[in-house]
Amino acid sequence: MVENYPDLKANQNFLALQEELTSTENKIAFSRQFYNDSVLSYNNKIHMFPSNIIAGTTGFKEGEFFEIETPAEREVPQVSFG
Repeated sequence: MVENYPDLKANQNFLALQEELTSTENKIAFSRQFYNDSVLSYNNKIHMFPSNIIAGTTGFKEGEFFEIETPAEREVPQVSFG
């Protein structure tokens, strides 16, 4: 049926692409949040007793959060179809 309507097929492909881009953005945001939560948990543990004793003697350092520092990095990539 779709073969009889090429505009419909193209539109469905475009909608699938949009969905994939949205899904990718969501996965990136989730991964960034998970990483930052893990760093927060790690940083808290190296400052709390008794793990702070082991962390201090073995040289554990605080982890750095993932942060976007420049406005250019914060911009969403533009996708062009023309």
